[in-house]
Amino acid sequence: MNGYHAPSFQDRAAASLEAKHKALAAMKAVPRPDASVLVERAAQYARRDALAQAKAAKARETRDEQKRLADEKRAATKENRIRAARPKKSEAEMKAAHDARYAARKNRK
Repeated sequence: MNGYHAPSFQDRAAASLEAKHKALAAMKAVPRPDASVLVERAAQYARRDALAQAKAAKARETRDEQKRLADEKRAATKENRIRAARPKKSEAEMKAAHDARYAARKNRK
């Protein structure tokens, strides 16, 4: 009974070369696409790229709008905190301010 015979370097190199030739022959056997097919593919790629750019632009606009709204909300919240921190005017102070505005309006006439 013969044991396992490991292939020599030359055997492995020849098998590799044969596999490369087979792969090259298979690639050459594939028919080349027609010029009209290539033009159509290019148009499809262009449409796809245009759609992707439009989608990215819309996403960018949405993100900017959300950021703007968040900034406005933050500013409004800060404004409300400042208003709330101001001391409240008493009834007498509010009446005095109203009377002063009334007197100024009467003096203008």
